[in-house]
Parts: sequence; C-alpha cells; structure tokens
Amino acid sequence: MTSYLHSSDGNGDEHALEILFADVFQQHEHRLYTLALCLIKSEQHVKDIIQEVFMKLWEHRHHLQDINNMEAWLYRVMENKVIDFLRKAAADHRLKDAIWNSISQARNDTDEWLEAREYNRIIQQAIDHLPPQRRRIYCLHKKEGLDHAQIAEELSISRHTVKNQLSAALQSIRSFVARNSGFFFL
Repeated sequence: MTSYLHSSDGNGDEHALEILFADVFQQHEHRLYTLALCLIKSEQHVKDIIQEVFMKLWEHRHHLQDINNMEAWLYRVMENKVIDFLRKAAADHRLKDAIWNSISQARNDTDEWLEAREYNRIIQQAIDHLPPQRRRIYCLHKKEGLDHAQIAEELSISRHTVKNQLSAALQSIRSFVARNSGFFFL
C-alpha cells in the first residue's frame, strides 16, 4: 500500500489514491461480500453494506497511510456495518410487529365493539317485541337488578308468575336473536 502512496508526487496525488482504492477494492471486495452474505443472507443488503464499507474507505483516503493492516480495517468496518444492519433490522422487525399487533388489536377491539353494538341492538329489538307485562318484568330483573320477590311485590303478582314470565322472556329473546343475527344465545 505504501508503495502506491510513495509513487505519487508526495502531495497525496488523487490519481494515486484512486489506483490504490481500486486495488484494495479488487483485492477485498469478494471476500467481504462472501462473509457478509453468510451473516445477512440478503444479496441486496450485502451489496449496500459493502458499498458503505468502501465509501468509508474513500472518505478516509487521505489517511490511508495510517492504516497498518488494510484487511483488518476493512473487516472491522464491515463487521460494524453488519452489526448496525442487524440491529436496525431487529428494531424494525420489533417495531413492525408492535405496530401490526397494535393495529390488529385495534381492529379486533373495533370488530368486537361493532359486534357487541349489533348484538345489543338485536337484543333491544327482541325486548321491544315482548308483550308489555313480560317486557316490564324482564327490565325490572335485568336492568334494575330486582329479584323475583321484589318484582312480585312491585307488580302485585306472584313470584311464580314472575319466574314464568322471565323464563318466557328469555326464550323469546333467544329465539329472536337466533332468527335475526346468526348469534346463538344460550
């Protein structure tokens, strides 16, 4: 390497640097490429990494005389570029997975919300189709949380009637939901 530098006119002749650069590229490019390909398994990404390695060498072209072992220097730069790539790929993969999971969860939440909304709409229609007395008993029980005895007392009917009306209301609602939604309500 130093022979190329000494063959210049001593002023760091750009032409001599270009010749040196071309020689170093020709000597090391294939081995760097092969090693990087073993690590990364993507020809396009390896080509990009090798290009970055030699771009870094070109950026340091005026300090080539300070590099004692060109091969070791190139392999170190390539190793750093491969590590940077793998970190970025891992981070992008995690980020991509996180975004995808977030989108999927939001979609699932939205789907579940829409399904629940539709289901509740159908249930309300089923309740609205109940005879008035049965609807009132059902609402006192489900919406206001009254037990059979409390409903019987409030409506001045027997607990047995409340029980029968609730049972009939549930059967009617199940049947309505099954006919109108595809849901099977147990």
